[in-house]
Formats: sequence, structure tokens, C-alpha cells
Amino acid sequence: MSGEESSVFSEDIRYLAHEEARPGQLEMIQDCLKALQQGGHHLAAAPTGIGKTAAALAAAIDAARTANGPRTIFFLTSRQSQHKIVVDTVRRINARRPPQEKVRLVDMVGQSNMCVQPFAKESPPLFSLLCSQARSQRTCKPYLTQAPGLRQRILSDPLHVDELVQMAQTHSEHGVPTLTCPWKAAREAVSSADVFVGDYNHLFVDAVREASLNAMEVDLSDIIVIVDEAHNLPDRIRMGMERRFTPTVVRNATIDLEEYTETIAEAAASLGSDGLNLQASLTSWALSVMKVCRGRISDLFRDLLGEPAEFEERRVDMERLRNIFLASCDEVEGKVGQQQLQQEVGLVESPGQGLDRLKILRDVLLDVEIKVDADDENPNIDIDAHRIGHLLEDMLRFGETTALVYVHDAKGKEGRITSHLLDPGLVSGPVLKKCAGSILMSGTLYPPKMYADLLGIGHSKTTSRQYDSPFASQRRPIVVAKDVTTRYQDRSYENTQRIRAHLQSLCDGSPGHVAVFTPSYSMLNDYIGEGQFHGVVVRMEDRTWSKQDVDQLLDVLEDAKQAGRRILLAGVFGGRLSEGIDYHNGLLDAVACIGIPNPPPSIHQKALRTYIEERFGRANAWRYASTQPAINAILQAMGRPIRSIADRALILLLDKRNTDRTYIECYPKDIRMNTSTEPETTKSFARRFFSRVHRQSEGSS
Repeated sequence: MSGEESSVFSEDIRYLAHEEARPGQLEMIQDCLKALQQGGHHLAAAPTGIGKTAAALAAAIDAARTANGPRTIFFLTSRQSQHKIVVDTVRRINARRPPQEKVRLVDMVGQSNMCVQPFAKESPPLFSLLCSQARSQRTCKPYLTQAPGLRQRILSDPLHVDELVQMAQTHSEHGVPTLTCPWKAAREAVSSADVFVGDYNHLFVDAVREASLNAMEVDLSDIIVIVDEAHNLPDRIRMGMERRFTPTVVRNATIDLEEYTETIAEAAASLGSDGLNLQASLTSWALSVMKVCRGRISDLFRDLLGEPAEFEERRVDMERLRNIFLASCDEVEGKVGQQQLQQEVGLVESPGQGLDRLKILRDVLLDVEIKVDADDENPNIDIDAHRIGHLLEDMLRFGETTALVYVHDAKGKEGRITSHLLDPGLVSGPVLKKCAGSILMSGTLYPPKMYADLLGIGHSKTTSRQYDSPFASQRRPIVVAKDVTTRYQDRSYENTQRIRAHLQSLCDGSPGHVAVFTPSYSMLNDYIGEGQFHGVVVRMEDRTWSKQDVDQLLDVLEDAKQAGRRILLAGVFGGRLSEGIDYHNGLLDAVACIGIPNPPPSIHQKALRTYIEERFGRANAWRYASTQPAINAILQAMGRPIRSIADRALILLLDKRNTDRTYIECYPKDIRMNTSTEPETTKSFARRFFSRVHRQSEGSS
């Protein structure tokens, strides 16, 4: 290492949370800092154990404090469990720095989870309405209460969000008990903080970003973004942009709008201002349009049920949907007269004004507010007018691209239409390009170039690197069973029995708990549900499990381990047990992955491959849309038992296709696979591994 490189490294670790850097950590800090100093982006495929949270924070804090202007670090994650890790890391940084260099941090979660009001326990839609109503009517005393002392306390020393919520309920200002809104206090403190910890939504949902940054008094161009578990971001954006509606939703939207129209009309009649009169005219026109639209949408759904289906679905052309709204506008305008409409609504007679009419309809629907009964014992409340407003918003925003696809299926009483945004980069790209720099990191951000493409970052100021795992291959060997597969045409009773035999052999050869994951709940039942496994107790994931259920399960695993009992934990790829859960202290000794979780065939999946081929080339179509996400789901599951540098685990892949060229190229280059041709070989491999390799203490080498 040259003297220049040495000085760079010594500067890099100024804000490291540890006394000594781990293998690969210095390299990651240097790469991240270099990218941030140039206002660029770094994608880090950083395996568990490298200390990627500490590395990203060390680089980002250094870059922020040496920048030519204000910088706020937004550490965004999809998991609440990660918040605690970030807060604890910043506390360790502060313990190693002089008091004047302390890092100020604000930790926030969803508004309902920070609320101190009784209605915090209501369903999310009802809570949102009640909270908004209480604030707008100035009846929420905690929200109205000013507590500058609490804001100062937030900034003086990092607080976990649950500590802040508790503190907000017992806080005193000048000796006077002052119940205040912790969500508001936290949001107001962000402008004076170095690090903000929150959910992806704060930047990657347009409405939330605009509201949050405005209230926080932070400009996007002054934000350094850290995206944790960034492999989840493309799908998280896609799911967040899904819009689903039925004839009933359109009917309810019309009812919502009718109630809102009456309220506006009464206010206009009472106050008589020009603004209210115009608003009353707009809402009245929009209501008339929605009444016509309601009938046309019902006709559309009836027609769709009679049309040919592919994968039990039908693709709905966007123009067909858009023309329903435009034709409804035409019909209403014909009834009221074009001249009258020009005077009242401000529309003009021009073919180019069709989209302007949809913009007005969208704005009215998104402005709808309705009263909510807080005493409703079984609330199932949402503002359907907003759903249709967002549907129109997406049409206007993405309608000129091929990135929006509408799919009809016959589920439910009426069928439904779902819109899918195929390109998450249309949302994330503009955000990341405008920010002051970003670090996107994950243990399965592989290959990094794919994620740069999918997230629309571009490559001019983008760097990426796959960091070597600090775990020698001897501490996490991978075995592929070459005599089994879940490929549809090869499924049989004998194949199922061989999969179960391999799994039993893994349990027989492992000293502790074993986890097994399958592509779906139906396959979980097929391969695990009816199987009798000796020496272990089977605990199967249920799709209804909550975060609390998973937290309790960790206690069950810990208690069973202490008592010498072994559990076979069974879940699905992408479920609560295979991602976002920390099996700490070596709770799992082995993981088995049954099959390859390729997405099932659908119109959406077919459209996604076509779109990716158009954008990124035929060679990337299948990989970006199907095979790489499937292998990354397996990699996530494989990483569950390896939570620290002291852990060791055996991985069993129960599908011979893992070694096929199509899939093997999707694995990181440092992956080495052993093979097993029968269950006895699997058992022998497991016994040899666990007799030779033991879990280390955290401090051992």
C-alpha cells in the first residue's frame, strides 16, 4: 500500500464504530467515500459479517462533514429491526469521538406506531383518516403541544424510536408534564440531525417525500442516501405503485366524491368566495363525470369476462381505460354545454385538452375528504376516491411509456383490474440522481449492474463492487442434491420422497435447528406438511404471521436450543422467516432450499420480460426478470444462519438445476458447490462438517 493510500485509509476510519476494521470493511469505506465525494453512487454487494452498516455510516458521515454545504444522511431500510442496529452503531461511533464531534440521529417509523393517541390501534386506513382529521381540526393536543426540550433531547444522544415514544409520554417542560407527539417532534428535529433513519417511503413515494422533506426542512439535493437491503427496493417500488380497482371501488369513489361535493357546495353558499365557488363547480363537474364513468366501468368488467384469457388473466389496453374517462367527460360536457363548462371549469374545446380534463378529475379526487366515525367497531374504511385519483395520476405520468401494464383477473365477485409499473427506475432514478450521493448495499445486491439498470441510476457516476465474504468456504459449505428437482414435468411421488430423505439426512447430521424454505405455501405443504421427520419438531410458517409471531419464534428457538431440543423451521422464500429476521447467536446450524423460486407465468411477468428486453437487451430479459431474482431469494435464505463472523452453517440445495448454466451464472463468482447423489451422502457430509467446524466466539479468529 502506498503512503497516499495509507493516509486515505486512516482518514476513512475516523467515524468507524469499531476499534479495528473487519476484512473487506476498509475497502468498502474507501469505495463509498470516493463515490460520495464525487456526488455519485456506490452499489455494494457486501456479505453478512463485513460490517456494511458501520462501513456505510463511516463513509457517509465523513463525506457529509467535509462537504461544501449542509448534508443530511437518510439511512433507509425496509425492516424495523435494522433501525436498532443503526442507532446502536451511531452510539458506538459517538463513544469513540470527542463530544463536539458527536453524531446527531433521528429514528422514525410509521406514524401509527409512534402515536400516543387511543386511535393508534385502529386499522391503517382508519388511523390515517382520524389522525389527519384530528390535526386539521386542531383537536389533537399532543400534536399541538410544543416541546422544544424534547427536540433537544432527541438530538443530544441517539434514541431508539421506542425510547422516544416512551419519553414523549413522560416528558416535562420546565417541570410541567407535557404529553407531545413523538412523530412530530422527531420530524421537526431532522433538519438539525446528521442521520435520519426511516423507511424507503420517505424518498421513494412521491407524496410522502414531498410532505416529509417539506416538514423536515431538508432539500433532496442536500441528502446522502443509504439504502439498506437494496435488493428489495425495485420490488418495493413496484408493489407500492400497484393500483387495484373494481366496479365497487368506482361506485364508492363516486359516493365519496358526492359527500365531498355537498360539503364544498355548503361552504361556497355560506362564504361565497370566488375560490370556493370555483372549487364547487369543479367538484360538481367531477361528480357528474364519475357517475357516467361508473356505468362504463361496469360495462368494461362485464365485457372482459367474455374475452379470451391467458394465464386466467386478460391484458387491458391503457387507451381503453383512458378513453372511458375521456368519453365520460365528453358526455358530461355535452349535457352541460361547452360554453357553460368553459365559464365554470375553465376547459377549452381542443383535442389537446383531453389530458387536462383528466388532470382536473385527478386533482379533485385526490382532494376528497370525508368524515369518519371514530366509534365504528369494525372499521374497513379507505377513501376510494383517492384510489381512482392515483390510477389517473399514473396514466398521466407513465401513459406515454410502455412501462405501465393493466391486468384483469376474475378473482372476487366482480373481477378486478391491477396496474403494474414495470420500471421502478422511473420512480427511483430521478430521486437518486438529484440527491447528493448514495450508497446502495445488500448481501445479495448481485450483480450490482443489474440493480443500477433497474433503479435507473445510470453509469456515469456509479461504481459497484462485490466484496469477498469473510467466511471461508469451509465455514459455509454448499451441497447440491443432484438426484432431485422441483421442475414441474419431473415431479413425482418418488422425487418428493427423495427430497424428504435428503432433508431428514440433513437433520440427522446437524446438531441443532435446521431451516427449510420452498417457493410457495402449497409446496411447503407438499414437501413438509405431510412428512414425518424424526428427531425434530416441525414449525411451519403461516401466511398470517405477524412480526410479533416471528419475534416469539426466536424465543422458542433459543429456549429449545438451551434445552437440547431441535426444531425444523419451515418457511417460504421471500417470507417472514427467510428475509429480515436475525437468527442471532448461531440459532440455525443448517438451511435447506427446496426448488428455485421462479415467478409463476402471468401476463405481468410476460410484459416485464418484454419491457426489460426492450430496455436492456435480450440477453438480460430472462436474467433480470426471472432467474436472478430467484437465485437472489435463495441467497437471502442461505444467509439466514450466518449473522456474524463467528457463525458456521451447512447449506443444502434440493434441486439439481442449481448447477445448470442458466442458474450457476447467477450465483456470485466465489460460490463453490459440492454435490450429493443420495441422502446418505448428505448425512455423511453434514456429520463430517459439524465434527470439524465449530461456532467460534466473537473475538476468535
